Amino acid sequence: MRPDTRHTEKFLKGLTTLTGLPYKKLQRYVKQNNPFNILEHPRIMEPNEKQLEKIGLLNEFIASYNLLKIYESNEKITFNSSTAAGQYFYALLSGMKDKERFMVAFLDRSNNAIEIKTMSEGSIGQTAVYPREILKYALACDCNAVILAHNHPGGSRNFSPEDKALTQRIVDIFHPLEIKVLDHIIVGAGNYSSMAEKESIPDFCKDKANYDAIALGAIPIAEKRNRFQNTR
Repeated sequence: MRPDTRHTEKFLKGLTTLTGLPYKKLQRYVKQNNPFNILEHPRIMEPNEKQLEKIGLLNEFIASYNLLKIYESNEKITFNSSTAAGQYFYALLSGMKDKERFMVAFLDRSNNAIEIKTMSEGSIGQTAVYPREILKYALACDCNAVILAHNHPGGSRNFSPEDKALTQRIVDIFHPLEIKVLDHIIVGAGNYSSMAEKESIPDFCKDKANYDAIALGAIPIAEKRNRFQNTR
């Protein structure tokens, strides 16, 4: 038995034990497909409600384990670079392929994390973000800076117009309060993109503070069109 086959069988048996998904059904699926799809796109296995809940818990456990490995030697989570922020949120969000999650890291003067919070969670296509809620938590923890992050379930790592508009909206709200928006991280397609690394983080107010909700889409419309054309 080849080593990869042996590991695949152990992986499938573990999934059956932890989630209740039928082993033979998993075996049939992986003959033609990537076994990681079972966790990243769980609905392809047509799980019942209880099985789907267990898969979700398993994904959360794996994400937490990955983060603990990164920061096991640190008492504090410190975002001293865009790379550190990108690696952190990639470990946390890369396994989410069936929904879009928007998170914010609230930081102190030394860029240590005071709190890292999921601010909204939506469907595979989009999620709604509420700037007023972000401001509420920023004031509650008396932070000096924030880092925004969300995943694109469709795989794109490009910043959509909505992503850029939301970033500017947060800057418009926080800049007068002397709270810095250090970065906006997008996770998708096996990696991450950093708005700070691309030098496209706004550093000044463009408009008056606007607290209306804004919807973030997974893939910009123009990019969807380009992908379609490239596959013809």
